[in-house]
Amino acid sequence: MFWAGKRFDLGLNFFNPNRDFTVTGNPSGYPGTFGLAPGKVESDSKLFLIPSFGANWRVRENTTFGVSMYGNGGMNTNYPAPVFGQKPTGVNLSQMFVTPTVAQRFGGRHSVGLTAIMAYQRFKAEGLGAFGMFSSDPAKLSNVGTASSMGVGGKFGYLGNLSQYISVGGYYQTKVLMSKFDKYAGLFAQQGDFDIPAAFSGGVNLKLLKNMSVSADVERIQYSGVKSISNPMLPNLMMAKLGMDNGAGFGWKDITVGRFGVQFTPARTWTIRGGFSTGGQPIPNTEVMFNILAPGVVTKHATFGVTHGLGGGKLLHVAVVRAFSESVTGLNPLDPPAGQYVKLHMNQWEFEVGFSFGVKR
Repeated sequence: MFWAGKRFDLGLNFFNPNRDFTVTGNPSGYPGTFGLAPGKVESDSKLFLIPSFGANWRVRENTTFGVSMYGNGGMNTNYPAPVFGQKPTGVNLSQMFVTPTVAQRFGGRHSVGLTAIMAYQRFKAEGLGAFGMFSSDPAKLSNVGTASSMGVGGKFGYLGNLSQYISVGGYYQTKVLMSKFDKYAGLFAQQGDFDIPAAFSGGVNLKLLKNMSVSADVERIQYSGVKSISNPMLPNLMMAKLGMDNGAGFGWKDITVGRFGVQFTPARTWTIRGGFSTGGQPIPNTEVMFNILAPGVVTKHATFGVTHGLGGGKLLHVAVVRAFSESVTGLNPLDPPAGQYVKLHMNQWEFEVGFSFGVKR
């Protein structure tokens, strides 16, 4: 943010996730089992608008102060079928972040930034009443409306221009500690706890030509630090009830994400960018049952974007992101005699329009 200088940014993201699951095989019907109806079910709610805003000021020669506001989405399903015996079935998690940042340059070519993360999130679950027998508080499991929580965290970053050709950078983000979703104390582990996981990253940018540069970075996301996300379904579901400290979760694993990008400036008022990212699969095939609710299985994204200078410190940005189709298939762990297979599938499109003004380096 120090190198961005003074500027104001507005953005709107049109987020289109396409989610479905397919069950193969009939339920066994044996006592004590939890079979699913065979067939394919697609989730509704396929378009979300995610806003963003940023402002940055130079407060001293070597110091800037800025604030960013942005939304986060993706954990949403809205199945029009009685997946677990009731309909509709699904969850919706939305998050908003406000992140004031102080950035300081030192030694002419290096800068550090310190960010306070203030987060707000909302959550709603429907159609999960059949899991009441597994819940520590069935009245706070499903169909109790929208719950909200707030929390704080922090981020520290570094960016260094080692020469006119090479820059390196990295960041560490703490776990964002959120207040509990009290309405869903019978669903999420630790009586409704749903923190935002810690992450860290490092990367390099190479200026190959006067008007062209390439970059690469690696990021690690630590889902294991949040029990409601990382606790496995089994054996936890049989050993501790939903909502308890060791209650079942989504079984997500820590992942590493690698990214590569290219930036090209063919003319003074035009900048073209493209990128690709690939990461590990957070959802093991043993965890397909609960992740019908949150089938975040995509691991590869391609991005293309253009910035056009409008003059007078104004910029127009357009970008498109494609998250390629991915699926995870595993056995229904709650009906072993049936040998039912559950296939989770997801792909995404994103279209974003942004506008910058008052840009001064």
